Amino acid sequence: MSNAVQRLAEFRETLYKTFFYRADATMDLIDAMASNSSAASPVELSLSSLFPRQYSSLHDAVDNFFVPSNPVKAQEERQEHQRIRMRILAEQLPESTGRNFHLFGLDTTGQPRPFAKVVADRGIHYHPNPAPGNKPIIAGHSYSVLAALPEKTQRSSPPWVLPLLIQRVPTDKKAIEIGVAQVADVLKDEKLPFGRELCALVVDSSYGVCEFVGRTVEHKNLITIARVRGNRTFYRIVEQGDVANGKGHPTWYGTSFDMKDSTTWGEADAIETVSFTLGNGRVCQVQIKAWYNLLMRGKRGISMYTHPFTLIRITVEDIDGKLVFNRPLWLIVIGNRRREVSLSDAYQAYRQRYDLEHFFRFGKQKLLMSSYQTPDVEHEQNWWEIVGLAYAQLYVSAPLAQDLPRPWERYLPEFKKPKQEKLSSPSMVQRDLPRIIRQIGTPALLPKPRGKSPGRIKGYSPGKRERLALIIKGTNRAQKYLRAS
Repeated sequence: MSNAVQRLAEFRETLYKTFFYRADATMDLIDAMASNSSAASPVELSLSSLFPRQYSSLHDAVDNFFVPSNPVKAQEERQEHQRIRMRILAEQLPESTGRNFHLFGLDTTGQPRPFAKVVADRGIHYHPNPAPGNKPIIAGHSYSVLAALPEKTQRSSPPWVLPLLIQRVPTDKKAIEIGVAQVADVLKDEKLPFGRELCALVVDSSYGVCEFVGRTVEHKNLITIARVRGNRTFYRIVEQGDVANGKGHPTWYGTSFDMKDSTTWGEADAIETVSFTLGNGRVCQVQIKAWYNLLMRGKRGISMYTHPFTLIRITVEDIDGKLVFNRPLWLIVIGNRRREVSLSDAYQAYRQRYDLEHFFRFGKQKLLMSSYQTPDVEHEQNWWEIVGLAYAQLYVSAPLAQDLPRPWERYLPEFKKPKQEKLSSPSMVQRDLPRIIRQIGTPALLPKPRGKSPGRIKGYSPGKRERLALIIKGTNRAQKYLRAS
Protein backbone atom coordinates (compact mmCIF):
# COMPACT_ATOMS: atom_id res chain seq x y z
CA MET A 1 0.00 0.00 0.00
CA SER A 2 2.84 2.41 0.80
CA ASN A 3 4.31 1.81 -2.66
CA ALA A 4 0.96 2.68 -4.26
CA VAL A 5 0.75 5.88 -2.22
CA GLN A 6 4.27 6.91 -3.20
CA ARG A 7 3.59 6.04 -6.82
CA LEU A 8 0.48 8.23 -6.93
CA ALA A 9 2.18 11.13 -5.14
CA GLU A 10 5.15 11.04 -7.52
CA PHE A 11 2.84 10.82 -10.53
CA ARG A 12 0.90 13.89 -9.41
CA GLU A 13 4.05 15.85 -8.64
CA THR A 14 5.63 15.00 -12.01
CA LEU A 15 2.44 15.83 -13.87
CA TYR A 16 2.10 19.12 -11.99
CA LYS A 17 5.53 20.24 -13.19
CA THR A 18 4.47 19.91 -16.84
CA PHE A 19 1.88 22.70 -16.48
CA PHE A 20 3.66 25.91 -17.39
CA TYR A 21 0.67 28.23 -16.97
CA ARG A 22 -2.06 28.14 -14.30
CA ALA A 23 -0.53 24.97 -12.85
CA ASP A 24 -2.42 25.16 -9.55
CA ALA A 25 -5.81 25.70 -11.16
CA THR A 26 -5.13 22.93 -13.71
CA MET A 27 -4.20 20.43 -10.99
CA ASP A 28 -7.31 21.31 -9.01
CA LEU A 29 -9.42 20.94 -12.13
CA ILE A 30 -8.04 17.45 -12.78
CA ASP A 31 -8.84 16.48 -9.17
CA ALA A 32 -12.35 17.89 -9.38
CA MET A 33 -12.99 16.18 -12.68
CA ALA A 34 -11.60 12.82 -11.57
CA SER A 35 -13.74 12.88 -8.41
CA ASN A 36 -16.89 14.21 -10.01
CA SER A 37 -20.08 12.58 -8.78
CA SER A 38 -22.76 15.21 -9.34
CA ALA A 39 -21.66 17.92 -11.80
CA ALA A 40 -23.68 17.85 -15.00
CA SER A 41 -21.69 20.60 -16.75
CA PRO A 42 -18.03 21.61 -16.68
CA VAL A 43 -18.63 24.85 -14.78
CA GLU A 44 -20.25 22.90 -11.95
CA LEU A 45 -16.88 21.28 -11.29
CA SER A 46 -15.90 24.57 -9.63
CA LEU A 47 -18.28 23.63 -6.77
CA SER A 48 -16.18 20.58 -5.91
CA SER A 49 -14.43 20.53 -2.55
CA LEU A 50 -11.19 19.76 -4.42
CA PHE A 51 -11.45 23.00 -6.44
CA PRO A 52 -10.95 25.85 -3.91
CA ARG A 53 -11.28 28.57 -6.56
CA GLN A 54 -13.86 30.64 -8.37
CA TYR A 55 -15.57 29.30 -11.47
CA SER A 56 -13.61 31.71 -13.66
CA SER A 57 -10.39 29.91 -12.71
CA LEU A 58 -11.74 26.75 -14.29
CA HIS A 59 -12.01 28.38 -17.70
CA ASP A 60 -8.70 30.13 -17.12
CA ALA A 61 -7.03 26.76 -16.55
CA VAL A 62 -8.49 25.33 -19.76
CA ASP A 63 -7.53 28.38 -21.81
CA ASN A 64 -3.94 28.32 -20.58
CA PHE A 65 -3.38 24.56 -20.56
CA PHE A 66 -1.31 25.05 -23.69
CA VAL A 67 0.08 28.44 -24.70
CA PRO A 68 2.46 28.37 -27.70
CA SER A 69 5.55 30.53 -27.56
CA ASN A 70 5.48 30.85 -31.36
CA PRO A 71 2.06 30.83 -33.08
CA VAL A 72 3.68 29.66 -36.32
CA LYS A 73 4.99 26.51 -34.61
CA ALA A 74 2.00 25.98 -32.33
CA GLN A 75 1.26 22.49 -33.66
CA GLU A 76 4.84 21.30 -33.20
CA GLU A 77 4.96 22.72 -29.67
CA ARG A 78 1.68 21.04 -28.73
CA GLN A 79 2.95 17.71 -30.00
CA GLU A 80 6.12 18.09 -27.94
CA HIS A 81 4.08 18.81 -24.82
CA GLN A 82 1.96 15.74 -25.55
CA ARG A 83 5.09 13.60 -25.84
CA ILE A 84 6.32 14.80 -22.45
CA ARG A 85 3.09 13.77 -20.75
CA MET A 86 2.93 10.57 -22.80
CA ARG A 87 6.25 9.47 -21.28
CA ILE A 88 4.92 10.15 -17.79
CA LEU A 89 1.82 8.07 -18.46
CA ALA A 90 3.76 5.22 -20.05
CA GLU A 91 5.78 4.84 -16.84
CA GLN A 92 2.57 3.83 -15.04
CA LEU A 93 2.07 0.71 -17.14
CA PRO A 94 2.71 -2.52 -15.22
CA GLU A 95 5.05 -5.14 -16.61
CA SER A 96 3.36 -7.91 -18.57
CA THR A 97 3.54 -11.38 -17.06
CA GLY A 98 1.34 -13.50 -19.29
CA ARG A 99 1.94 -12.04 -22.75
CA ASN A 100 5.12 -11.23 -24.61
CA PHE A 101 4.07 -7.92 -26.17
CA HIS A 102 2.80 -4.45 -25.32
CA LEU A 103 -0.81 -3.89 -26.40
CA PHE A 104 -2.24 -0.64 -27.78
CA GLY A 105 -5.65 0.35 -29.08
CA LEU A 106 -6.58 3.07 -31.55
CA ASP A 107 -10.01 4.50 -32.28
CA THR A 108 -11.92 7.73 -32.85
CA THR A 109 -14.93 9.21 -31.11
CA GLY A 110 -17.10 12.21 -31.82
CA GLN A 111 -17.51 15.61 -30.18
CA PRO A 112 -21.05 16.71 -31.13
CA ARG A 113 -21.37 20.44 -31.89
CA PRO A 114 -24.52 20.55 -34.06
CA PHE A 115 -25.58 24.09 -33.13
CA ALA A 116 -22.17 25.76 -32.71
CA LYS A 117 -22.15 27.88 -35.85
CA VAL A 118 -19.20 29.99 -34.67
CA VAL A 119 -16.90 26.98 -34.14
CA ALA A 120 -14.34 26.43 -36.88
CA ASP A 121 -13.67 23.26 -38.83
CA ARG A 122 -16.92 21.49 -38.04
CA GLY A 123 -17.63 18.47 -40.19
CA ILE A 124 -19.89 15.45 -40.43
CA HIS A 125 -18.72 12.59 -38.23
CA TYR A 126 -19.99 9.25 -37.03
CA HIS A 127 -22.26 9.37 -33.98
CA PRO A 128 -24.50 6.57 -32.66
CA ASN A 129 -28.16 7.28 -33.31
CA PRO A 130 -30.72 4.83 -31.89
CA ALA A 131 -33.61 6.35 -33.83
CA PRO A 132 -34.71 3.89 -36.57
CA GLY A 133 -34.09 5.11 -40.10
CA ASN A 134 -31.72 7.94 -39.14
CA LYS A 135 -28.12 8.02 -40.26
CA PRO A 136 -25.56 7.67 -37.43
CA ILE A 137 -23.92 11.04 -38.10
CA ILE A 138 -23.71 14.42 -36.43
CA ALA A 139 -22.10 17.81 -37.01
CA GLY A 140 -19.05 18.48 -34.87
CA HIS A 141 -15.51 17.28 -34.39
CA SER A 142 -13.81 13.91 -34.09
CA TYR A 143 -10.92 12.90 -31.84
CA SER A 144 -8.39 10.12 -32.33
CA VAL A 145 -7.26 8.33 -29.18
CA LEU A 146 -4.24 6.03 -28.90
CA ALA A 147 -4.28 4.15 -25.60
CA ALA A 148 -2.22 1.46 -23.93
CA LEU A 149 -4.23 -1.58 -22.85
CA PRO A 150 -2.83 -3.03 -19.61
CA GLU A 151 -2.72 -6.78 -19.25
CA LYS A 152 -5.73 -8.29 -17.47
CA THR A 153 -4.91 -10.68 -14.68
CA GLN A 154 -8.35 -12.31 -14.60
CA ARG A 155 -11.56 -12.48 -16.57
CA SER A 156 -13.42 -10.02 -14.34
CA SER A 157 -10.72 -7.34 -14.48
CA PRO A 158 -12.18 -3.84 -15.08
CA PRO A 159 -11.81 -2.35 -18.57
CA TRP A 160 -8.94 0.02 -17.81
CA VAL A 161 -6.99 1.81 -20.53
CA LEU A 162 -4.26 4.42 -20.36
CA PRO A 163 -4.83 7.18 -22.97
CA LEU A 164 -1.41 8.21 -24.25
CA LEU A 165 -2.31 10.57 -27.12
CA ILE A 166 -5.54 12.44 -27.87
CA GLN A 167 -5.71 14.57 -31.01
CA ARG A 168 -8.49 16.22 -32.97
CA VAL A 169 -9.02 15.02 -36.53
CA PRO A 170 -9.28 18.07 -38.83
CA THR A 171 -11.70 17.95 -41.74
CA ASP A 172 -8.91 18.14 -44.31
CA LYS A 173 -7.42 14.87 -43.01
CA LYS A 174 -8.63 11.36 -42.34
CA ALA A 175 -8.64 9.61 -39.00
CA ILE A 176 -6.29 7.06 -40.55
CA GLU A 177 -3.64 9.73 -41.17
CA ILE A 178 -3.82 10.99 -37.60
CA GLY A 179 -3.69 7.42 -36.30
CA VAL A 180 -0.57 6.62 -38.34
CA ALA A 181 1.16 9.70 -36.92
CA GLN A 182 0.16 8.81 -33.35
CA VAL A 183 1.51 5.28 -33.70
CA ALA A 184 4.78 6.69 -35.05
CA ASP A 185 5.04 9.12 -32.10
CA VAL A 186 4.82 6.26 -29.61
CA LEU A 187 7.09 3.78 -31.38
CA LYS A 188 9.77 6.26 -32.47
CA ASP A 189 10.19 7.88 -29.07
CA GLU A 190 13.68 6.85 -28.00
CA LYS A 191 12.86 7.43 -24.32
CA LEU A 192 10.21 4.70 -24.42
CA PRO A 193 10.87 0.96 -24.85
CA PHE A 194 8.05 0.35 -27.33
CA GLY A 195 10.17 0.90 -30.43
CA ARG A 196 12.63 -1.80 -29.32
CA GLU A 197 10.20 -4.41 -27.97
CA LEU A 198 7.34 -6.36 -29.53
CA CYS A 199 4.11 -4.37 -29.67
CA ALA A 200 0.60 -5.14 -30.92
CA LEU A 201 -1.99 -2.65 -32.10
CA VAL A 202 -5.69 -3.56 -32.24
CA VAL A 203 -8.02 -1.55 -34.47
CA ASP A 204 -11.52 -1.78 -35.90
CA SER A 205 -12.50 -2.47 -39.51
CA SER A 206 -12.20 1.18 -40.57
CA TYR A 207 -8.42 0.83 -40.07
CA GLY A 208 -8.10 -2.54 -41.80
CA VAL A 209 -7.28 -0.94 -45.16
CA CYS A 210 -4.04 -0.56 -47.04
CA GLU A 211 -3.80 3.17 -46.25
CA PHE A 212 -3.34 2.28 -42.58
CA VAL A 213 -1.76 -1.18 -42.35
CA GLY A 214 0.50 -0.40 -45.30
CA ARG A 215 2.14 2.33 -43.23
CA THR A 216 2.13 0.75 -39.78
CA VAL A 217 3.86 -2.35 -41.19
CA GLU A 218 6.96 -0.20 -41.62
CA HIS A 219 7.55 -0.49 -37.87
CA LYS A 220 9.55 -3.70 -37.56
CA ASN A 221 8.48 -4.52 -34.00
CA LEU A 222 4.77 -3.74 -34.47
CA ILE A 223 2.00 -6.24 -35.16
CA THR A 224 -1.33 -4.83 -36.28
CA ILE A 225 -4.46 -6.84 -35.50
CA ALA A 226 -7.34 -5.37 -37.49
CA ARG A 227 -10.88 -6.46 -37.99
CA VAL A 228 -11.99 -6.72 -41.63
CA ARG A 229 -15.42 -6.80 -43.21
CA GLY A 230 -16.71 -10.17 -44.35
CA ASN A 231 -17.18 -9.11 -47.99
CA ARG A 232 -13.57 -8.45 -48.95
CA THR A 233 -11.34 -10.34 -51.32
CA PHE A 234 -7.70 -11.15 -50.65
CA TYR A 235 -5.09 -13.03 -52.67
CA ARG A 236 -2.61 -15.80 -52.09
CA ILE A 237 1.07 -15.12 -52.41
CA VAL A 238 3.04 -16.16 -55.49
CA GLU A 239 6.72 -16.41 -56.23
CA GLN A 240 8.11 -12.96 -56.86
CA GLY A 241 9.23 -12.22 -60.40
CA ASP A 242 6.99 -14.71 -62.20
CA VAL A 243 6.25 -13.36 -65.67
CA ALA A 244 4.03 -14.91 -68.30
CA ASN A 245 6.32 -16.10 -71.16
CA GLY A 246 9.13 -13.95 -69.82
CA LYS A 247 7.34 -10.73 -70.82
CA GLY A 248 5.11 -8.19 -69.18
CA HIS A 249 4.59 -7.16 -65.58
CA PRO A 250 5.57 -9.59 -62.77
CA THR A 251 2.68 -11.45 -61.16
CA TRP A 252 2.16 -10.12 -57.66
CA TYR A 253 -1.13 -11.69 -56.66
CA GLY A 254 -2.15 -15.32 -56.89
CA THR A 255 -5.59 -16.93 -56.69
CA SER A 256 -8.31 -14.99 -54.93
CA PHE A 257 -9.60 -15.63 -51.41
CA ASP A 258 -13.19 -14.40 -51.49
CA MET A 259 -14.47 -14.17 -47.94
CA LYS A 260 -18.06 -14.48 -49.20
CA ASP A 261 -17.31 -17.69 -51.13
CA SER A 262 -16.11 -20.54 -48.92
CA THR A 263 -15.12 -22.59 -51.98
CA THR A 264 -12.15 -20.26 -52.51
CA TRP A 265 -10.80 -20.68 -48.99
CA GLY A 266 -9.22 -24.08 -49.19
CA GLU A 267 -7.90 -25.89 -46.14
CA ALA A 268 -6.90 -23.72 -43.21
CA ASP A 269 -3.19 -23.64 -42.43
CA ALA A 270 -3.86 -23.79 -38.68
CA ILE A 271 -6.85 -24.53 -36.46
CA GLU A 272 -7.04 -23.82 -32.77
CA THR A 273 -9.90 -24.43 -30.34
CA VAL A 274 -9.99 -22.81 -26.92
CA SER A 275 -12.51 -22.72 -24.10
CA PHE A 276 -13.86 -19.31 -23.26
CA THR A 277 -16.18 -17.95 -20.56
CA LEU A 278 -18.41 -14.98 -21.30
CA GLY A 279 -19.07 -12.21 -18.83
CA ASN A 280 -22.32 -13.86 -17.74
CA GLY A 281 -20.50 -17.11 -16.90
CA ARG A 282 -21.55 -18.92 -20.06
CA VAL A 283 -18.88 -21.40 -21.19
CA CYS A 284 -18.23 -21.46 -24.94
CA GLN A 285 -15.88 -23.03 -27.44
CA VAL A 286 -13.96 -20.68 -29.72
CA GLN A 287 -12.73 -22.12 -33.01
CA ILE A 288 -9.96 -20.15 -34.71
CA LYS A 289 -8.95 -20.92 -38.28
CA ALA A 290 -5.96 -19.23 -39.90
CA TRP A 291 -4.67 -18.85 -43.45
CA TYR A 292 -1.08 -17.67 -43.75
CA ASN A 293 0.60 -15.45 -46.33
CA LEU A 294 -2.37 -13.68 -47.89
CA LEU A 295 -2.17 -10.32 -49.61
CA MET A 296 -4.43 -7.32 -50.07
CA ARG A 297 -4.28 -5.00 -53.05
CA GLY A 298 -2.52 -1.72 -52.53
CA LYS A 299 -2.91 1.73 -54.02
CA ARG A 300 -0.70 4.25 -55.71
CA GLY A 301 2.26 4.80 -53.43
CA ILE A 302 1.30 1.92 -51.11
CA SER A 303 2.73 -1.42 -52.25
CA MET A 304 1.10 -4.28 -50.38
CA TYR A 305 2.41 -7.26 -52.37
CA THR A 306 5.52 -7.35 -50.15
CA HIS A 307 3.51 -7.41 -46.91
CA PRO A 308 1.77 -10.76 -46.40
CA PHE A 309 -0.52 -11.25 -43.42
CA THR A 310 -2.41 -13.95 -41.55
CA LEU A 311 -6.19 -14.09 -41.97
CA ILE A 312 -8.14 -15.42 -38.99
CA ARG A 313 -11.75 -16.59 -38.87
CA ILE A 314 -13.31 -16.92 -35.42
CA THR A 315 -16.60 -18.61 -34.51
CA VAL A 316 -18.04 -19.04 -31.02
CA GLU A 317 -20.30 -21.95 -30.06
CA ASP A 318 -21.97 -22.92 -26.80
CA ILE A 319 -21.76 -26.35 -25.18
CA ASP A 320 -24.66 -27.54 -27.39
CA GLY A 321 -22.83 -26.61 -30.60
CA LYS A 322 -25.04 -23.61 -31.40
CA LEU A 323 -23.50 -20.39 -32.66
CA VAL A 324 -23.37 -17.66 -30.03
CA PHE A 325 -22.84 -15.00 -32.69
CA ASN A 326 -24.48 -15.35 -36.09
CA ARG A 327 -21.55 -13.86 -38.00
CA PRO A 328 -17.91 -14.93 -37.71
CA LEU A 329 -15.19 -12.51 -36.69
CA TRP A 330 -12.49 -11.93 -39.33
CA LEU A 331 -9.12 -10.54 -38.30
CA ILE A 332 -5.90 -9.87 -40.12
CA VAL A 333 -2.56 -10.04 -38.32
CA ILE A 334 0.12 -8.16 -40.21
CA GLY A 335 3.69 -7.34 -39.32
CA ASN A 336 7.18 -8.80 -39.59
CA ARG A 337 6.88 -10.62 -36.25
CA ARG A 338 3.25 -11.74 -36.57
CA ARG A 339 4.14 -15.42 -36.03
CA GLU A 340 5.32 -14.60 -32.50
CA VAL A 341 1.71 -14.04 -31.42
CA SER A 342 -0.45 -17.15 -31.18
CA LEU A 343 -3.93 -17.29 -32.68
CA SER A 344 -5.64 -17.30 -29.28
CA ASP A 345 -3.51 -14.37 -28.09
CA ALA A 346 -4.47 -12.39 -31.20
CA TYR A 347 -8.14 -13.09 -30.53
CA GLN A 348 -7.88 -12.12 -26.85
CA ALA A 349 -5.94 -8.98 -27.78
CA TYR A 350 -8.65 -7.85 -30.16
CA ARG A 351 -11.35 -8.52 -27.58
CA GLN A 352 -9.58 -6.09 -25.27
CA ARG A 353 -10.02 -3.38 -27.90
CA TYR A 354 -13.58 -2.94 -26.62
CA ASP A 355 -12.16 -1.42 -23.45
CA LEU A 356 -11.69 1.73 -25.52
CA GLU A 357 -15.47 1.89 -25.95
CA HIS A 358 -15.84 1.74 -22.17
CA PHE A 359 -13.35 4.58 -21.87
CA PHE A 360 -15.31 6.73 -24.31
CA ARG A 361 -18.58 6.07 -22.49
CA PHE A 362 -17.10 6.67 -19.05
CA GLY A 363 -15.31 9.80 -20.25
CA LYS A 364 -18.45 11.32 -21.73
CA GLN A 365 -20.82 10.32 -18.92
CA LYS A 366 -18.61 10.76 -15.85
CA LEU A 367 -15.75 13.06 -16.87
CA LEU A 368 -17.79 15.40 -19.12
CA MET A 369 -15.45 14.71 -22.02
CA SER A 370 -17.79 16.05 -24.72
CA SER A 371 -19.61 18.65 -22.58
CA TYR A 372 -17.22 21.59 -22.77
CA GLN A 373 -18.84 24.22 -25.00
CA THR A 374 -16.31 26.68 -26.35
CA PRO A 375 -16.03 28.61 -29.64
CA ASP A 376 -12.27 28.07 -29.68
CA VAL A 377 -11.09 24.79 -31.21
CA GLU A 378 -7.75 24.91 -29.37
CA HIS A 379 -9.50 25.23 -26.01
CA GLU A 380 -11.64 22.24 -26.89
CA GLN A 381 -8.46 20.26 -27.61
CA ASN A 382 -7.12 21.37 -24.23
CA TRP A 383 -10.22 20.07 -22.50
CA TRP A 384 -9.92 16.64 -24.10
CA GLU A 385 -6.30 16.35 -23.02
CA ILE A 386 -7.21 17.34 -19.46
CA VAL A 387 -9.90 14.66 -19.42
CA GLY A 388 -7.32 12.09 -20.51
CA LEU A 389 -5.04 13.11 -17.62
CA ALA A 390 -7.95 12.90 -15.15
CA TYR A 391 -8.69 9.35 -16.31
CA ALA A 392 -5.01 8.43 -16.04
CA GLN A 393 -5.01 9.67 -12.44
CA LEU A 394 -7.95 7.37 -11.70
CA TYR A 395 -5.94 4.45 -13.09
CA VAL A 396 -2.93 5.22 -10.91
CA SER A 397 -5.22 5.64 -7.87
CA ALA A 398 -7.04 2.33 -8.40
CA PRO A 399 -4.88 0.23 -5.99
CA LEU A 400 -5.72 2.67 -3.17
CA ALA A 401 -9.46 2.90 -3.78
CA GLN A 402 -12.06 1.23 -1.62
CA ASP A 403 -15.31 -0.05 -3.07
CA LEU A 404 -18.20 2.15 -1.97
CA PRO A 405 -21.30 0.42 -3.30
CA ARG A 406 -24.63 2.13 -2.94
CA PRO A 407 -27.26 0.34 -0.84
CA TRP A 408 -28.82 -1.37 -3.85
CA GLU A 409 -25.43 -2.43 -5.22
CA ARG A 410 -23.89 -4.20 -2.21
CA TYR A 411 -25.43 -7.56 -3.18
CA LEU A 412 -23.85 -7.63 -6.63
CA PRO A 413 -21.25 -10.39 -7.19
CA GLU A 414 -18.37 -7.99 -7.88
CA PHE A 415 -18.67 -6.47 -4.39
CA LYS A 416 -18.50 -9.83 -2.62
CA LYS A 417 -14.91 -10.50 -3.66
CA PRO A 418 -12.02 -9.48 -1.39
CA LYS A 419 -10.34 -6.26 -2.42
CA GLN A 420 -6.92 -7.85 -3.00
CA GLU A 421 -8.33 -10.13 -5.70
CA LYS A 422 -9.33 -7.41 -8.11
CA LEU A 423 -8.67 -3.83 -9.16
CA SER A 424 -11.45 -1.33 -8.59
CA SER A 425 -13.40 -0.11 -11.60
CA PRO A 426 -13.17 3.50 -12.81
CA SER A 427 -16.55 4.37 -11.24
CA MET A 428 -15.51 2.99 -7.85
CA VAL A 429 -12.20 4.85 -7.92
CA GLN A 430 -14.01 8.06 -8.82
CA ARG A 431 -16.26 7.70 -5.78
CA ASP A 432 -13.34 7.25 -3.38
CA LEU A 433 -10.88 9.70 -4.94
CA PRO A 434 -11.77 12.69 -2.69
CA ARG A 435 -10.65 10.68 0.35
CA ILE A 436 -7.42 9.64 -1.38
CA ILE A 437 -6.53 13.20 -2.44
CA ARG A 438 -7.23 14.60 1.03
CA GLN A 439 -4.93 12.01 2.60
CA ILE A 440 -1.94 12.29 0.25
CA GLY A 441 -2.30 16.03 -0.38
CA THR A 442 -1.88 18.04 -3.55
CA PRO A 443 1.10 19.88 -5.07
CA ALA A 444 -1.20 22.78 -6.01
CA LEU A 445 -1.02 25.90 -3.87
CA LEU A 446 -4.08 27.55 -2.38
CA PRO A 447 -5.51 30.52 -4.30
CA LYS A 448 -4.59 34.06 -3.33
CA PRO A 449 -7.49 36.47 -3.92
CA ARG A 450 -6.32 39.68 -5.54
CA GLY A 451 -9.41 41.81 -5.32
CA LYS A 452 -11.83 42.72 -8.04
CA SER A 453 -10.81 42.81 -11.65
CA PRO A 454 -11.19 46.18 -13.44
CA GLY A 455 -13.10 44.42 -16.22
CA ARG A 456 -13.43 45.65 -19.78
CA ILE A 457 -12.64 49.16 -20.84
CA LYS A 458 -15.72 51.34 -20.79
CA GLY A 459 -17.34 51.43 -24.21
CA TYR A 460 -15.57 48.32 -25.53
CA SER A 461 -17.69 45.81 -27.40
CA PRO A 462 -16.21 42.55 -28.77
CA GLY A 463 -18.82 42.32 -31.50
CA LYS A 464 -20.50 39.26 -32.89
CA ARG A 465 -18.51 36.22 -33.86
CA GLU A 466 -18.37 35.21 -37.49
CA ARG A 467 -20.75 32.42 -38.51
CA LEU A 468 -18.68 29.68 -40.09
CA ALA A 469 -19.59 27.04 -42.64
CA LEU A 470 -20.22 23.40 -41.93
CA ILE A 471 -17.77 21.40 -44.02
CA ILE A 472 -19.31 18.46 -45.84
CA LYS A 473 -17.05 16.15 -47.81
CA GLY A 474 -18.64 15.17 -51.09
CA THR A 475 -18.11 12.09 -53.21
CA ASN A 476 -15.98 14.06 -55.65
CA ARG A 477 -12.69 15.71 -54.79
CA ALA A 478 -14.18 19.15 -54.38
CA GLN A 479 -15.70 19.88 -50.97
CA LYS A 480 -19.19 21.23 -50.60
CA TYR A 481 -20.00 23.80 -47.99
CA LEU A 482 -23.29 24.25 -46.24
CA ARG A 483 -23.53 27.95 -45.48
CA ALA A 484 -24.48 28.83 -41.94
CA SER A 485 -27.64 30.82 -41.66
